[in-house]
Amino acid sequence: MLLPLACLHGRVAQCLTSLLLLAEPLPRPRRGARARGAASTGAEAAPAAPPAKMAAELYAPASAAAADLANSNAGAAVGRKAGPRSPPSAPAPAPPPPAPAPPTLDNHHPESPGWRCCRPTLRERNALMFNNELMADVHFVVGPPGATRTVPAHKVGSGDPSRKACPACRVAARRPRDSQAHGGAFSSQYVLAVGSSVFYAMFYGDLAEVKSEIHIPDVEPAAFLILLKYMYSDEIDLEADTVLATLYAAKKYIVPALAKACVNFLETSLEAKNACVLLSQSRLFEEPELTQRCWEVIDAQAEMALRSEGFCEIDRQTLEIIVTREALNTKEAVVFEAVLNWAEAECKRQGLSVTPRNKRHVLGRALYLVRIPTMTLEEFANGAAQSDILTLEETHSIFLWYTATNKPRLDFPLTKRKGLAPQRCHRFQSSAYRSNQWRYRGRCDSIQFAVDRRVFIAGLGLYGSSSGKAEYSVKIELKRLGVVLAQNLTKFMSDGSSNTFPVWFEHPVQVEQDTFYTASAVLDGSELSYFGQEGMTEVQCGKVAFQFQCSSDSTNGTGVQGGQIPELIFYA
Repeated sequence: MLLPLACLHGRVAQCLTSLLLLAEPLPRPRRGARARGAASTGAEAAPAAPPAKMAAELYAPASAAAADLANSNAGAAVGRKAGPRSPPSAPAPAPPPPAPAPPTLDNHHPESPGWRCCRPTLRERNALMFNNELMADVHFVVGPPGATRTVPAHKVGSGDPSRKACPACRVAARRPRDSQAHGGAFSSQYVLAVGSSVFYAMFYGDLAEVKSEIHIPDVEPAAFLILLKYMYSDEIDLEADTVLATLYAAKKYIVPALAKACVNFLETSLEAKNACVLLSQSRLFEEPELTQRCWEVIDAQAEMALRSEGFCEIDRQTLEIIVTREALNTKEAVVFEAVLNWAEAECKRQGLSVTPRNKRHVLGRALYLVRIPTMTLEEFANGAAQSDILTLEETHSIFLWYTATNKPRLDFPLTKRKGLAPQRCHRFQSSAYRSNQWRYRGRCDSIQFAVDRRVFIAGLGLYGSSSGKAEYSVKIELKRLGVVLAQNLTKFMSDGSSNTFPVWFEHPVQVEQDTFYTASAVLDGSELSYFGQEGMTEVQCGKVAFQFQCSSDSTNGTGVQGGQIPELIFYA
C-alpha cells in the first residue's frame, strides 16, 4: 500500500531530526536543572525537552528545512486530512561570546599556539626558543653586579611536558598520538646539555645545579646571548666589540666550533692597532695559530703596533715578551717610547700618580729589557736621557758607553735587534735599455698583483738611469679598488747599472690574500732608464705566490711583459 506523499515527506523529516539528535552525546545537565525545569505541581519535565532544544540550537538550519518541507507537502495534499501541525521553531540562539585571545610567547616573540605549523624543522623551532620564556626552566643572571641581565633557557630532559606548556601543548600532552602532529612541542629540551659538556655537568652531573636561577658574573651578557643563540640555532653573530668576550664564553663552556669562529673572525680583523691586545688574549686562551698571526703583524708593523692605544692595555707579562722580541722591525727609540706610554697607563690603572718613580715601579724588570745602548747617541740624548725615568748614574754610564774607550758595565742589552729581513719578488727574467726607449716625463708606471697569503708590502724596487749616475724624484703608491693605502714622495740615486733600487713606504702595508692591489710609480729625472722584459704572470717567492696583471692606471707602457717596477719588497 502506498503512503500519501505528504505523510511520506513528514516521516522523512522526523527521521532526519532523530538522526541529528543522535549525532553527538549530550552533556549531562548541571545541578538544579531539574528543579528549574519542573512544573509548579512538582512533576518533572519531560526528558525529551532538553534534547529537542539542543537539536534546535546545534542543527537549526537542517531542522528548519525539514519542517518547511513537511508543511509544504501537507498543504499540497488536496482532499486529504491534514496531519498534526509541527510545533513552532525555537528562537534563534544568541551569538556566542568572542573567543579569548590566544596566549602569546613571552620575551620578544609574540606567537599563537599554532606557531609550530609555520616552523616545520627542528632547527626553526629550537631557534624560536632562544631567549624565550616559553617552557623556560632555568634563568641565567649574567654579568657583573649592577650590570646584570636575566636570560631564560631550557635544560629539562624529562618531566611533565604540560607543566609549562601553552594550552594547545597541554591538550597534545594528554593525547600522545597527536603529539607528533602538534610539532613535538613537549619533546625534551636538552640543547644546553648536548651543546656543552660544562652545561651537562652543571645540570645532570653528580653536583648538578638544582636552582632555577644561576649567576654568571664573569661573562658579558652580549657574549652569553651569542653563545646561547649558537647552541639553539647554529647561527653565529660576531661583532668586533664582543668577539673577545664571546671567545672567553666559548672557552669557558667548551664550545669548540664557536671558539674557532671567534678565532677566524679575529684573524680576519687583525691589524697593527689591535695586534698587541689580541696577542695578550691569544696567550690567555691558548690559541697558537692566532698568536702566530699576531706576531707576524707586530714584527712587520712594529712601529704602528707599539704606538697604538691597544699596546697600553696589555698585561705586564705580554709587555715583557714583546720588548724581548728579536724580530721587532723598528727603532729602539720607538720601543722605549712605547714602554713609557704603557707605564703611564698602568699607573692610572693602579691609582698611582704618574711620576718617574712610579713608572719605574710598575715597569719593574721590563725597563731593563729595552736595548737603550743600541739607540744612536742623538736618539738617546733627545729621548731616554731626558725622560727622568733613568737614574743619574744610569744616564752617565750610558753616555760613557757611547763615547769612552773603556766602556762601563750596563744593565741593558747591548746587541741590536735583528728585525725582519725583507724579501724581493722579481717579476722580469731580463732587463735592457735602448737609446730611444723608456723615458720619464711625469707619466705613471703601474702593475696589479695578488698573493696567496698575507704579506706586508714595504716598498718597490725600481730601475734607474741607463746613462750613468742619476738622481730621481719618485712618488710611489699602493692602492686597493682605487683607494690609496700608502704613498711616499721621496728620492733615490741610481749608479748607471741595471740593478734595482729600493724605495720604501713609510710603514709596511698589510696585503690580504686573493685580492688584487695596484702598485704605481711616477718618476721624474733622467729620461732614459733600464726596463724589464720577459715578464712572468706568476712568480713563486719563498712560501708566497704572486700573480700579476696589467693595470689601467699605467700610462707609460708598463705591463706584465715589460716595463718599470721590476720588484715588490715585502715581509712574510
